[in-house]
Amino acid sequence: MIHIVDVKNGSKLFDALNSNVRIEILSILRANGEANLNQLAKSLNISNGAVTAHAKKLQDSNLISVHSRPGVRGSQKICKLTAEKIIVELFDDVASLKDVYSFDVGIGHYVDYSIKPTCGLATETSVIGEFDDPKYFSFPERIGAGLLWFAQGYVAYKLPNSLKAPEVCTELQISMEISSEAPGFSDNYPSDISFKINGIPLGFFTIPGEFNDRRGIFTPSWWFENLGQYGKLKLLTIKDSGCYMDGLRIHDTTIGDLNITPRSDIIFSIESREDAAVKGGVTLFGKGFGDFNSGITVKMFYAGSEGVPPA
Repeated sequence: MIHIVDVKNGSKLFDALNSNVRIEILSILRANGEANLNQLAKSLNISNGAVTAHAKKLQDSNLISVHSRPGVRGSQKICKLTAEKIIVELFDDVASLKDVYSFDVGIGHYVDYSIKPTCGLATETSVIGEFDDPKYFSFPERIGAGLLWFAQGYVAYKLPNSLKAPEVCTELQISMEISSEAPGFSDNYPSDISFKINGIPLGFFTIPGEFNDRRGIFTPSWWFENLGQYGKLKLLTIKDSGCYMDGLRIHDTTIGDLNITPRSDIIFSIESREDAAVKGGVTLFGKGFGDFNSGITVKMFYAGSEGVPPA
């Protein structure tokens, strides 16, 4: 997913989409899953040089990935979609952008967990402890984790709450890079991943797999080639009309149901439930791993700030 909050920052993406040829490339990849540059050139009846230039523009905008694969005659360049959805936020009033608190919570900063193997954690430089032993989730080194995974259970984070009276939270946006937890890796290994705040269900979505067709943009070179390399960036939004994942409604819980006040704890949990229809685990990518080099990004929109004295 590509999420553009300010349209001014979307010029590169909009330019990449402003081409019938590049739109056709995206359509071919959507229909076929992947294609090499020679196949695209033949399908579009253009030269190899032209299709390479178009593919680079799409790659630079994070719409596709391009990686090498051995072929019958040398290597071939394979193109594949990397963004299944684009969300562009349009604000009526740019000043409203000020009424938001933003945080990045490291994926190792959980305050509670209960997990079952397969599981593990890694920092940018090494694995923490050993694979498949939940005890290492309690080790202090976990604060620096940039990658964690588990087959079943949950991790819970205490989100920062900067609200001041009389401010009222009107919307929460929580984004994270996430995949399932497959044995080794598998693009086709779905998992139902559920979310809660303060024990209140926010719904679930199904991630299609754990991805390894290329190395993650920020995944360190020492990380094992036969394991997952990156996830999908997902945006969970809770507002007055319900809960949404990448703009699609997934639950009836509203922001009012959460009753968030300036004194509230906000405990956010990510779970692979034992009773889920599709039990495929969870992998979270944080700083130093995956494609986005960030933890769990939280935006708290609020109203009622007029008259609040400065801190």
